[in-house]
Amino acid sequence: MRKIKTAIVGTGFMGKVHAEQVRRLGNVEVAAVVGSRPERAKKFAEAYGVPFSTDKLDDVLKEKDIEAIHICTPNVDHFPQSRAALNAGKAVLCEKPMTMTVAEARQLVELAKEKNAINCVQHNLRYYPVLQQVRQMIAAGDLGEILIAQGTYSQDWLLYDTDWNWRVDTHENGRLRVMGDIGSHWMDMIQHLTGLPITAVCADLATFHKTRRRPKGSVETFTGKKSGVGDTEEFAVDSDDFGAVLLHLGERARGSFTVSQMSAGRKNRFYFEIFGTKAGIAWNQEQPDTLWVGHRNEPNELIVKDASLFYPEAAKFADLPGGHSEGYDDSHKQVFKNFYARVADPAVPINYPTFEDGLRGMILLDKVAESSARKAWVEV
Repeated sequence: MRKIKTAIVGTGFMGKVHAEQVRRLGNVEVAAVVGSRPERAKKFAEAYGVPFSTDKLDDVLKEKDIEAIHICTPNVDHFPQSRAALNAGKAVLCEKPMTMTVAEARQLVELAKEKNAINCVQHNLRYYPVLQQVRQMIAAGDLGEILIAQGTYSQDWLLYDTDWNWRVDTHENGRLRVMGDIGSHWMDMIQHLTGLPITAVCADLATFHKTRRRPKGSVETFTGKKSGVGDTEEFAVDSDDFGAVLLHLGERARGSFTVSQMSAGRKNRFYFEIFGTKAGIAWNQEQPDTLWVGHRNEPNELIVKDASLFYPEAAKFADLPGGHSEGYDDSHKQVFKNFYARVADPAVPINYPTFEDGLRGMILLDKVAESSARKAWVEV
């Protein structure tokens, strides 16, 4: 494949993840980085061997040899930066949730179509090899008709009122925090695996810390647990710490899930169970290479990732043999591998989440917020 130059916009946790996994592809060069301040961009560039750094997106968009842009900034910046990149003729890969509002997401979908631009929203968690096996199992009828989907996505990094991240501020994040950040992953995953749309929701959102102590300096995502309180200011919080959702999946299936960033001891527990008329499955992101398969009248199974034993369509998402773990980093790489295959050749089939998926996610988040506010079921 030919060499492709790309740029990373954002120098925090996700910017680092994107830079590291893009470089594993071999044919893609991170040619530029855009930071919120010149010194942050320069520090990132020096750490990752990026030849050009700036705090101005336009400096990168005018470079004709840069073909793609990764948007890894706070949510409030996703829409204007993605729009600018599309208008500059770039392929765009944007972190989720895609925008702050449904209207913004719809505008990006329409603009991408108008520009015939390659576009992707980073729902990387779909691409653990074991989960692609689950998708093929369900498509092949191994589980029978899907009846029930349930689970949780639980973290603890915002447990204390001294814990802080830009996501707490609705002006930067949007009105849904935990539901938008990790609930969006849970809802996307269940629909992706089952092939069934979420058709109705009944939600309850809670804010346990009505105020938090915001540091006067910057704090990177998932850091600062033992760094001490330091110099802070009180900040009124109106975003969710916890959410619970009942849901309808397709015409017949039912389900429920909870999301939390205040569950002590749970670092990144994305867990779900899917039950059909023939069998059930269960998966936990903290043990990503194993899959529980449940049966009614025969012994249950514990499957360990081994691409040589998977359905062919699932095996494509594993680059290492059985017994060699593929985790969070690899899930990002799999999205990037398929995205850049299409950047290199637009005739390659789309095998990654697009802005259409991002719009669907924003609509679901909007309905969850409406349901919680109304304390009622809402159809999607």
